[in-house]
Amino acid sequence: MSIAVHMVDVFASGPLSGNPLAVITGGQALTTAQMQQLTRWFNLSETAFLLPPTQAQADYRVRIFTLDREMPFAGHPTLGSCHAWLSQRGAPKNAGHIVQECGAGLVQIRQEHGRLAFAAPPMLRFGAPTADELDAALRMLGITAEEVQAASWIDNGPGWLGIRLASAEKVLALNPARQWPTRMDVGVVGPYARGVGGASPAACEVRAFFSDHQGAIVEDPVTGSLNASLAQWLFATGVMDSDYVAAQGRCLGRDGRIFLTRDGTGQVWVGGTARTHVEGALSGL
Repeated sequence: MSIAVHMVDVFASGPLSGNPLAVITGGQALTTAQMQQLTRWFNLSETAFLLPPTQAQADYRVRIFTLDREMPFAGHPTLGSCHAWLSQRGAPKNAGHIVQECGAGLVQIRQEHGRLAFAAPPMLRFGAPTADELDAALRMLGITAEEVQAASWIDNGPGWLGIRLASAEKVLALNPARQWPTRMDVGVVGPYARGVGGASPAACEVRAFFSDHQGAIVEDPVTGSLNASLAQWLFATGVMDSDYVAAQGRCLGRDGRIFLTRDGTGQVWVGGTARTHVEGALSGL
C-alpha cells in the first residue's frame, strides 16, 4: 500500500512558525488501528486522514487522531486538511465555501483574505467548573485562585477548560507541572495592554496544555479548537466586543496567529494560514 503524505504548517505568521500537521490522502484501506499507529509514528499533536464523504452535503470527510485517541473535531487539522484537499484539486460543491464531514458533524469552511476559516462548532459543555475541577487545573498550572479572572468549561470536542488571567505576561509566565495523574485539557488566555506582532498585532496570548497517553503535560503550539471556544466565551461575556487576533506558541519558539471574527448572525469564525512544506509517499504498510 502506498499513500500520500502532506506536511502542512497551520496558523503560522511566517515560515515554520505555526502548528505542523500530517495529512494522509489515499488511505481509505487503513484500519483505525493503523491510523492510530501512524499518528504515533509521526509524533505530531495530530494527524488527519482525508477520506471520501458519506454525507451528500460534504465535500470530503476527515478523521483526526492525537497520539492516544481519535477526536471528533480539532481546529488546526480542519484548516490543514482543507488546504491539502484544495491543493489536490479538490473542487467544492459551492465556490468559496467548503463543507467538511468529521466526527462532530458538518463543519463550514470559507476562504477569505488568503486564509481559510472554519465556523466554530457549538460547544458540548459550557459553564462554571466545580471547585474540585478548577482546583485541579490550577494546581496543574501552578497558580492560585486569586490570579484567575474567570473560568469556564468551553468544550467543543477536545474537552477544554478555559481560564482567563489578567494579562498576556501572566500567561507567558506559566510553568505547569510536567506530569499529572488525571486527564487535563486546559486553555489559558490573557490580554496584551497593546497589540504585539507587526503586521498582525495580537490582542491576547493563548496557551494550551493537555495530558498525553503517558500522563505527561504537553503544550500545543497553536490550537484552533481552543481558540474557537475561547472566542465564543469571550464574545458571549463581553470581554471581546469586536474581531481580534490571538497569538500562541511563543513559549515553544513559534509565532502563531489566529484570526477570530463574528458575523452578523453571531457565528464565530476561526481563521489562519495553511502552507504545505513537505509532500511525499508512505509505503511498506
